[in-house]
Amino acid sequence: MPIGRLKWYDHERGFGFITSDDGEDVFVHTNALPVGVVVKPGMKLEFGVADGRRGRQALNVSIVDPVPSLVEGQRKPADDMAIIIEDLIKLLDSVHSGLRRGRFPEGQHGTKIAALLRAVADDLDN
Repeated sequence: MPIGRLKWYDHERGFGFITSDDGEDVFVHTNALPVGVVVKPGMKLEFGVADGRRGRQALNVSIVDPVPSLVEGQRKPADDMAIIIEDLIKLLDSVHSGLRRGRFPEGQHGTKIAALLRAVADDLDN
């Protein structure tokens, strides 16, 4: 089975590309990933390959190595993260108030909040 690294992946759209060790880009769809696994660029993956309508497509993906950890110096400073978290709490309080009144955030607003939560989670995960 080929091995490669995840080039990029869009969690909202459910697809991305793996760069195989031979340098070829292979399409990967969320259905090919293990259930419940969150993939990140740089992860080393093992996968089967099939020829799809638009080129090569990854099948039965498994994680060989997680994303290489970032150097501590590349993280945002803790003081900056504290400010971001404070702002996030204020934002979530307003969402909470709407939910208490039976209202979910409207389309684009909800999408932006979800993207923000993912970005903060990624910053904390490094």
